[in-house]
This record gives sequence, C-alpha cells and structure tokens, in this order.
Amino acid sequence: MNFERNPHDDLAPTMSALIIIAHVKEGVDLALKHRLNRQIIDIIQEHHGTSLVYYFYKRALQQQEDARTGGKIMNLREEDVPEVSEETFRYSGPKPQTKESAIISLADMIESASRSLEKPTPAKIEQLVTDLISQRIADGQLVECDLTLSDLNLIAERFRFTLMTMLHTRIAYPKQDAKITPIRDESMRPDVMAGTRKPESAPPISAA
Repeated sequence: MNFERNPHDDLAPTMSALIIIAHVKEGVDLALKHRLNRQIIDIIQEHHGTSLVYYFYKRALQQQEDARTGGKIMNLREEDVPEVSEETFRYSGPKPQTKESAIISLADMIESASRSLEKPTPAKIEQLVTDLISQRIADGQLVECDLTLSDLNLIAERFRFTLMTMLHTRIAYPKQDAKITPIRDESMRPDVMAGTRKPESAPPISAA
C-alpha cells in the first residue's frame, strides 16, 4: 500500500504551527473576497480564539529537551539551546465574542477531535466532549462571550447526541451473548400474525 508522507514530518514545529495558524487569515481573506457578511467574517476570525496549537507546541518542547540532553553530552551551554515560546504556538484571536461564535468554535474543535476516536463508544464520546469543553474553559477561551454554565451543559448534551448520530455505524456496542428465541402465539394463524403484529423497532440512540 502507498501512504502519502505527512509534509509536517519535514518541518520544524514552529513552521508547522505558523502554517496551521495562517488558515484563519486565509479564511478571512476568502470571506472578504466573496463579500460575506461581517458576522460570518467575525466568526471565522474568532473560531480558534487564542487557543494553543497543542500538538506542535508539545513537539517543540520535546525537541528542546532532546537538544538539552544532547548539549550536555557535547558540553554545549544552556543558552545555546533555543527557547520555546508558547505565544508562537497560539492563534492571534480574538476570542469568541458571541454565543454563536463560541458554539461554532467548540463544534469545530470537537468534530475534528472525534475523527481520531478508535472504536468509539457512548462513554468515549461523552468523555471527549466533556474534556474538550473543560479545556477551552480552563484556557480562558470563553470569557468574552456570554455563554452560561447552563448553556454549556445543553451544548455538550447536543454535541454528544450529534456525535452519536454521526458515528453510529462505528459505535462499538457490546456483543449479545444469548440468542433471542422469537415468541410465537400458536393460537394465531401466520397470516393473521403477519397482519397484526408490528416489528419491534431498534432502541433509540441515547444522548447521554
């Protein structure tokens, strides 16, 4: 099988972060070119807030630690090891200013993260939604919009339901141990049973 090489494998983490962060400006430029309304342009600009491009930030820190370890072996000075600035790996913002902008920001993050779920289960989906929203709150990304905790609980519930629906064919349901024996009513003729008995429907997907 042929697998395409990830172009970021050959780039420094700072360069990868700059490329990823640039997609916000590119989105705004496209929106202006096509004369989209101001509210949509604002949402494009705010949908990552000032959040951290976490993967490449951690990768940069690991490379820094590796350089320090190698530097000790080669008797290099500590100041010769480049510093990693967290600000280099953050989007320029602004943070979401409205409820709508904040909801789209959260939806974008959660939908993207859900693609990496292996063998998704209702419990994994619930944990993913809870953890990611908590991270955005802890990072101060929602402090400039007027979402309440009650709003966030409702949003999380709807996100869980939507992901359950989207990932339905991949949900890892527990296997059924025993075979179900159909119940037959011998007092009814087969043609009568076919006309009067309704097939059982599948249980609804829970949004828990």
